[in-house]
Parts: sequence; structure tokens; C-alpha cells
Amino acid sequence: MKKIINEMKLRLPARSVNEAVARSVISSFCAELAPSVEELGDLRCAVSEAVTNCIVHAYRGRGDDERCYIYISARLYDTREITVEISDNGCGIENVELARAPSFTTGESGERCGMGFLVMESFTDSLCVKSRVGKGTSVLMRKKLKP
Repeated sequence: MKKIINEMKLRLPARSVNEAVARSVISSFCAELAPSVEELGDLRCAVSEAVTNCIVHAYRGRGDDERCYIYISARLYDTREITVEISDNGCGIENVELARAPSFTTGESGERCGMGFLVMESFTDSLCVKSRVGKGTSVLMRKKLKP
């Protein structure tokens, strides 16, 4: 049975400047496991995509003065595995299966490429997306680091 060796939680306003903050925090947090440069790049890219999707999609139409936050939690395991969960309390996704399809986007035509979940999935070992319309979305990513 794997054991948690470290964990953290973070709440950030859903502002584009915080995408870089999230990448940096996750990089620093997982340094304890000494990931390779490639593994670190994979994690940073997946986290960046998840946070960007929250910023762009979760709170669209809401004013800046409303409570629009991104929640990040991460765990390190003694099996050299890291899990990162990015969640929001935004609009939610009506059809997660459809949203995970390549090229699907809720943005204006040509505005977004609709590859967010595919990008996250390609840089992690597993991706689980849960969402409720009007309540928000949670993306759980797992990455197993090499020995």
C-alpha cells in the first residue's frame, strides 16, 4: 500500500498571472522526489493546461469582484508517484465525454483549439475529470516518476 509522504493545498484567484504561480509551486513541491527534467516538464505542462482551462472556461461571464478561485492540491507518495488535483467552483461541464474529444471547445470558432484534456492526458499517466453543471469541475492527474 502506498504511503503519502507529503501533501499541500493552495487557493489562487482565477487570474492568468497565477498560471505561472501554479507551475512554479508544483515544480518546487515535487522536487523532493527528484524528478527528471522531462518528468518535471510534463507535470508543469499538464498543470499549466488545467489551470488555464479553469481561468478561461470555469468563470466566464462572471465579474472580477466575484469569488473566482482555482484550488490545487497535490500529494507525493513513497512509490514515486505524484497526484495533482485542479478544481474550481465555476460553471461546470455539461458533457465531460464530449469535452474530452479533440477539437471540442466552448470558445468562439478559431479562438481555442480544444485540446486541453488531450494535452493533460498526454503528459500524465492518468486523468480523471469530474464535473457538475453550476457547481464546478475537478481534474485529477497522476504521474508515476521513474526510479
